[in-house]
Amino acid sequence: MASITLGGNPVHTSGELPAVGSQLADFKLVQNDLSVASLSNFAGKKLVLNIFPSVDTGTCATSVRKFNASASGLENTTVLCISRDLPFAQKRFCGAEGLENVVNLSDFQTGAFGKANGLEIVDGPLAGLHSRAIIVVDADGKVLHTEQVAEIANEPNYEAALAAL
Repeated sequence: MASITLGGNPVHTSGELPAVGSQLADFKLVQNDLSVASLSNFAGKKLVLNIFPSVDTGTCATSVRKFNASASGLENTTVLCISRDLPFAQKRFCGAEGLENVVNLSDFQTGAFGKANGLEIVDGPLAGLHSRAIIVVDADGKVLHTEQVAEIANEPNYEAALAAL
């Protein structure tokens, strides 16, 4: 269990992020068209997993915008923006913002991705949503970098995530 804060108040997650050097566990997440994507859909690609509570908050929206801006210049890399938002909300946000360089994935059905990766917030007003975190994996699915953002309202360290690629 990780201890993080929301507005300076302590909250906790369901576990710890995957260890650097470990294999990212397979997942089943819902795409904007309601089809299911798994890790195999991105085989052979490096991945930046931008994980956050909801695209309808300022910091989460900023992270999607910033990674979208970086994504077009990344070789053999896909940025996955993962939350428990409904796919319709993710699609609406990216459409309204003109963001086309990231892939939205939703864990709304079961929250299994969040639970498996220690991301689920277990107490406080955002209980049930994902914490703000970054996981970077190589083309073979090996974890290269993780960041559990200590204060949910803060942005992740974009430079560290991209440098891990």
